[in-house]
Amino acid sequence: MLPESIAQQKTASPNEAPRIEVVESSEEQHETLQEKPALTFGTARAPNLTITVNDAVKFQQIDGFGASLTDSSSWLLWNKLTEAQRKEAVEMLFSPSKGIGLSVLRQPMGASDFALSVYSYDDLPQGQPLSPGDPDLKHFSIDHDRAYIIPLLREALALNSSLKIIASPWSPPGWMKTSGSMIRGALLPSAYSPLAKYFVRFVEEYETAGVPIYAVTMQNEPMYVPNNYPGMNMTAPEQAEFLATYLGPAFRDEHLKTKIMVFDHNWDLIEYPIEVLSTRKAAAFAAGTATHCYGGNVTAQNELHERFPDKDIWLTECSGGDWQKGDLLEQQVHLVIGATRNWARSVVLWNLALDQNHEPFLGGCTNCRGVIAVNHASEPSQIAPTVDYTALAHASKFVAPGAYRVESNTFDQGSLEDVAFRNPDGSLVLLVLNSGGSVATFNIAWAGKYASYKLGGGAVATFRWHGPANSH
Repeated sequence: MLPESIAQQKTASPNEAPRIEVVESSEEQHETLQEKPALTFGTARAPNLTITVNDAVKFQQIDGFGASLTDSSSWLLWNKLTEAQRKEAVEMLFSPSKGIGLSVLRQPMGASDFALSVYSYDDLPQGQPLSPGDPDLKHFSIDHDRAYIIPLLREALALNSSLKIIASPWSPPGWMKTSGSMIRGALLPSAYSPLAKYFVRFVEEYETAGVPIYAVTMQNEPMYVPNNYPGMNMTAPEQAEFLATYLGPAFRDEHLKTKIMVFDHNWDLIEYPIEVLSTRKAAAFAAGTATHCYGGNVTAQNELHERFPDKDIWLTECSGGDWQKGDLLEQQVHLVIGATRNWARSVVLWNLALDQNHEPFLGGCTNCRGVIAVNHASEPSQIAPTVDYTALAHASKFVAPGAYRVESNTFDQGSLEDVAFRNPDGSLVLLVLNSGGSVATFNIAWAGKYASYKLGGGAVATFRWHGPANSH
């Protein structure tokens, strides 16, 4: 998919101006991850806008960019591709050298709206009464995931050892809820302790299966209760109580290193994480906040950072889909830039793969878009990267896990939008989107030197260069 040379990072000698690698994409020009002639820094500053990168000022550390290997995505990759095709797909997604190096996956714990059936990890045998259910988790099993989800996760981990997995339930088992079902309802008071044990068992059994869990959220979209797929209402006081009294102590007592994130919902509901993180006992166990993009504005993340500077922020879900009109690449790169400029350690879209009909799904979104499309309408199936693959690649291919965002000025929407990073190896990465309607020439300023570049309207470019190894 990508020129091998992009993967080769070159270090400038102390007396030599660094060589700036350039990769560009444009919907209008029908260019995808196109390698452009390298630039060098010089003394001349052209009479145009200037983006100044100052890597002496650091912000948040980056975990990475990615999506979700939902039950639907995993089933497609496992059952609708040949083994050779599947290995190719996993490589193009996760390999840092031969693919785009995705390094974050958010995994549903049980069924979501993108699953082939409704299931949890502790479904009662037919005929067993809902009360008391299974408080000792005698029926707990991750066997459903052993068929194709865990094997795919292990394949991805083998290609990218930096891959971090965040796990989120759409619903606990039905017997833990007021509805008696994974559809609708709230958590029964008697189920707080069993649900904490359920999380512990999940983390321990996934780890034993070769898939370490970096973090969990307690409930996907706790303020939204869907009618036709798993979900659960969990108020902020309920989440604070569950974290402070049950889940936090359970993880501590079992010596689990897995982080716990609060919230996992939209920017316009920010009073929810503020309430949870303002509860001292709950906040003691919280690593930070997970956010979604489906309401409000990304700048709400800045408010969270200002209130709770010691708590991190992860954007954990933002699906693209047929509801988006206009230049889709511009919209998706705008998300990557906005989220990371507002303290996100991750930018995670939604389904890693969907088919030519946006399927399979249980309910909910009928026109969501995957990072890749698997077209199985004819034999053999075809794999096609979507615009989301390109948008993620402009960050994930160049920004390594463990990088820090560094200071850069931006001219915002309708002009030049940008974000800059410093990688663990010392290389610098600048992602620039021209969201104006026409060609823009601009300067990149760094360490008192300048380089000039011309970028078409709606186009995106990633610039990467090495400074002297001893620059910091």
